[in-house]
Amino acid sequence: MPTDVPEIGPGNDPDNTAGERPGMSRRSVLRTGAAAGAGLAALGVGHGSAGAAPPPGPSVPGAEERTWPPRRGRSMMGVPFERHDTIRVGIIGLGNRGGSMLPLFLAVEGIRVTALCDVDPARVAAATRVVTRAGQPEPARFTEGPDAYERLCRRDDVDFVYVATPWEAHVPMALAALRGGKHVGVECPIATTIEELWELVDASERTRRHCIQLENCCYGRNELRALRMAHDGLFGELLHGSGAYLHDLRELLFSDTYYAGQWRRAWHTRIDGDLYPTHGLGPVAAYMDVNRGDRLVRMTSMSTPALGLADYRAQHVPAGDPKWRERYVNGDVTMSLIQTERGRVIHLVHGVSNPHPYSRLNHLAGTKGVFEDYPPRIYLEPDATDHRWRSWDDYQRHDHWLWTDVGPGPGGHGGMDYLMLYRLGQTMRLGLPPDMDVYDAAAWNAPFALSVLSVRYGGVPVSFPDFTRGQWRTPHPGTDSTKPG
Repeated sequence: MPTDVPEIGPGNDPDNTAGERPGMSRRSVLRTGAAAGAGLAALGVGHGSAGAAPPPGPSVPGAEERTWPPRRGRSMMGVPFERHDTIRVGIIGLGNRGGSMLPLFLAVEGIRVTALCDVDPARVAAATRVVTRAGQPEPARFTEGPDAYERLCRRDDVDFVYVATPWEAHVPMALAALRGGKHVGVECPIATTIEELWELVDASERTRRHCIQLENCCYGRNELRALRMAHDGLFGELLHGSGAYLHDLRELLFSDTYYAGQWRRAWHTRIDGDLYPTHGLGPVAAYMDVNRGDRLVRMTSMSTPALGLADYRAQHVPAGDPKWRERYVNGDVTMSLIQTERGRVIHLVHGVSNPHPYSRLNHLAGTKGVFEDYPPRIYLEPDATDHRWRSWDDYQRHDHWLWTDVGPGPGGHGGMDYLMLYRLGQTMRLGLPPDMDVYDAAAWNAPFALSVLSVRYGGVPVSFPDFTRGQWRTPHPGTDSTKPG
């Protein structure tokens, strides 16, 4: 095993992936064929990054990095939105995800879509028709020019920017929104390096604008019910939980059209780790009050061999296709263990390259019992004492008010997409703090980079940065929200 972890910084990072970003053209950050990363340097996880990871060795188990960059603004923890009678939304990225979310934005009370941006004019035209057919004025459209998304972010008639583009574009677009004085919500993952996560935290604090990971799985009915039950003490003292993204994406990854430019498969040729941590981690972090009394301290990760995509290619891709020049390095399954400050353990899994029914695991255990999903079932004392699972349906009385009083609306992943946007709109209209803030976004996404580092060095434990800079014990609103009066 190597004796030290390489320090990454502007001086030894020729692509400047770990330092300040130079100006990026819209075409360079939006182009879907862009390289997904340039090896470990692109992850920005060297031990020279404050809080990123200690060097491997005997002192690593239990090691915790207690330093962090100096705060350049004020904390955004618990900071309310300013009140908006109408929330004016600009959308960047109108492909599979952005296009499907547009009708849900339009369905939320008080939201008006005022600006649209995509490199494909046909997508912008189609989205414009969706907006006008919903009875809203025609939005401003941005499809040309190197600064198209930046021009959207500078508009006076945009309050909130929604980013749904390939992953490598998320950070420059979020920063453009924050610097333009806009709140911003970003699809998963919000960032792929530790340096980028610190950039977003610093920019949110400096600009006094919220930067949110739009993690829809935190709004699932089962997730919110389990959250309420955990906070009501039904599981006793929490001990461990599991979360995952197990989703057979092979057909979509090899599609010539689904991921434009096949950008998502490119990530599997460059790094080995958990490429999509937040669907599994976000709900479990909420159960355990991460950043609200507990924090993520360290993680260790291991990956299986990378076999699934090559096997799929052999079965479905004709000889001579350019895809045969690709070498897949991301393990078919990455498993991680994360420990919190209070000693709890989170099991995190990522796997998209093999046959597997969709599952997020969504498991929670404490001193009084356990819940596990897919299919949902529960065993709680004193209700159960015979070592047999009980029906999850027997606990509907613990449903979150978003599901009992609002409901799934027009849907989107069973309703969680709509409820996520409903709650966002509600907090902005009423001037409440968001359920998820930039510190949540940073903590939930850090496993992307940290898992790659741990895998590379043989499962070595790596430390989480404390993005709250010591304020992780501070109670403040989260997804277990009280219904506004």
